[in-house]
Amino acid sequence: MHILLVADGRSPTTRRWILGLQAMQHRVTVVSTFPCEEIPGVEGMVTLPVAFGGMAGGQVTTRRATTGSGGRVRPLVSRFRGLFLRGRYGFGPISLAWYGPRFRRLAAELQPDLVHGLRIPFEGMLAAYTPPGIPLVVSVWGNDLTLHAHGSRWMAEATRRTLRRADGLMADAQRDTRLARQWGFFPNRPSLVVPGSGGIDLAEMHRTREEAEGSGMEYLPAGVPIVINPRGFRPGSVRNDVFFQAIPLVLQRSPKTVFVCPGMAGQPEAQRWVQRLKIGEHVRLLPFLTQGQLWDLFLRAAVTVSVSEHDGTPNTLLEAMALGCFPVVGDIESLREWITPGVNGLLVEPAKPQSLAEALAAALDRPGLRSSAAEINLRLIQQRAEANLVRSQVQVFYQRLFDAAQQQPSAA
Repeated sequence: MHILLVADGRSPTTRRWILGLQAMQHRVTVVSTFPCEEIPGVEGMVTLPVAFGGMAGGQVTTRRATTGSGGRVRPLVSRFRGLFLRGRYGFGPISLAWYGPRFRRLAAELQPDLVHGLRIPFEGMLAAYTPPGIPLVVSVWGNDLTLHAHGSRWMAEATRRTLRRADGLMADAQRDTRLARQWGFFPNRPSLVVPGSGGIDLAEMHRTREEAEGSGMEYLPAGVPIVINPRGFRPGSVRNDVFFQAIPLVLQRSPKTVFVCPGMAGQPEAQRWVQRLKIGEHVRLLPFLTQGQLWDLFLRAAVTVSVSEHDGTPNTLLEAMALGCFPVVGDIESLREWITPGVNGLLVEPAKPQSLAEALAAALDRPGLRSSAAEINLRLIQQRAEANLVRSQVQVFYQRLFDAAQQQPSAA
């Protein structure tokens, strides 16, 4: 099957999804909404930088992001992250009027068997211009419907238009299949709940992690508790202000704890919190890590923390669970689908530093709980998120939509 994937080509999640498609023997063409490096094995790549994708910051980096004009723009985007997000809410949907017809012509020329938009803003919104007769799958990510769809009147309209056009829906939380129907996805159309990255490949995880073991980890002192915050900065979603304010409270009970923060090196907001709270001795602001380095860090850390108010099922949560790192996360509906408090993790009120500090201290104080949770979480990953299982579900889902399109009179 030939899949036309509309996605952020820089994203590790996109790259892993493509690997999964290739493992299923699908041909893949990519339309990226951000300039990015070539992706091995795809049949073709086109960049359509809808919603100012050419100048955006983000959670991922490329060579272009660190040199030349991209390197000058990115620090400004980082500093004014909230303002940039509001600008995208206002003007991003308008840019679809320019890029949408270009995508429609491209899809009509390529005639893929199926188009897949890997999240709603702005990849699914662009993919909604798929010509009739070509089935469209849209993935919903954690804050597409709880945050971004409410960003402006134009975002709401574009979200509804996308979900009305979608022939099939993928989400990483049951909650989002329910919300999608409220936003216009037709109840009689199929949906599938699977991890957004395409699943956890346990064998690859351990192999890659072993190759990276200890690489560049000299900054970690031996014999001290380690807490990792792997989420970076996600405006409107992850409450890193709460995370930093909780650190001095945790140190009162566990004074040797070290807090490790990938993706926060050089981030002004993180640096200000560290300086203001005088916690530099206990905080490591790291650059973006390779996948193997991150997995190795999950193995070394006692606790992983994500204080999110808007989320689905973060890939880093599933990776941490697979590697025995105890999760402390925001008490929101999607995460309650995975975490039973006091059994395999802890849920906290996302806006309360004291609540987070108490949960972190409790997790650090209870090695028995962390050990039993590690066993439970590994079984959960094997039963619900293992890569081969997910790929078989995706394959059946794709085939169902393709077969349905073939049966439509317009496809004849």
